[in-house]
Amino acid sequence: MKSYVTTRTIRSKAAGWLEKIVDYNRHRMRLNASASALLVIDMQMFFLDPASPTYACGGPAALPAIKRLAAAFRTAGRPVIFTQHVHHPNGSDLGIMDWWWEGKCLEGSEASGIHPELRPLPGEKVVTKHRYSAFYNTDLETVLRCLKIEDLVVSGVLTNLCCESTARDAYFRDYRVFIPADGTGTITEGMHLASLLNLAFGFAFVTTGDKLIAQVRA
Repeated sequence: MKSYVTTRTIRSKAAGWLEKIVDYNRHRMRLNASASALLVIDMQMFFLDPASPTYACGGPAALPAIKRLAAAFRTAGRPVIFTQHVHHPNGSDLGIMDWWWEGKCLEGSEASGIHPELRPLPGEKVVTKHRYSAFYNTDLETVLRCLKIEDLVVSGVLTNLCCESTARDAYFRDYRVFIPADGTGTITEGMHLASLLNLAFGFAFVTTGDKLIAQVRA
């Protein structure tokens, strides 16, 4: 399947996506940098390796923006929190996902690792999860409360599954959510655009990585 976006086209594509959702992207917010955190969702080789049966072509295209976001948050002394979606080799935590999906990202496998260009620094939190949302049966909410986080930037893959599910759960918990259109990716442009529209309409402010970086640096 041909990729709907590349590292060379993602900026222009993002501008087009934002134009298409502009009528519903009305809850414009400015990031409160001093109470913000960056979530990097499932940027694992399981989804980013073109040889993987679960390859999400939008992930590698979003990688540069996510790297810039992570660097800006780190420089500003703000938390960068990663998630890893994994399952036990014996399948004890798979449930319905066992037959819903063909591929299984097994904990400890090479494919479960976070992309080497985004590897967490010592001391950075990595949330292990078994379902789409990073909040479901994890300690993420406890960590965010202890860090006194109010604003969440949600980046990573897949836009329409784990990113959107996490953003919805964050909104339900009264966090202000920001989505970089060029900092998330999925499998098709239709899925990506539909998710951005859903998020803008009900849960988040969709913007660009560069605009968020400028606000972190301000």
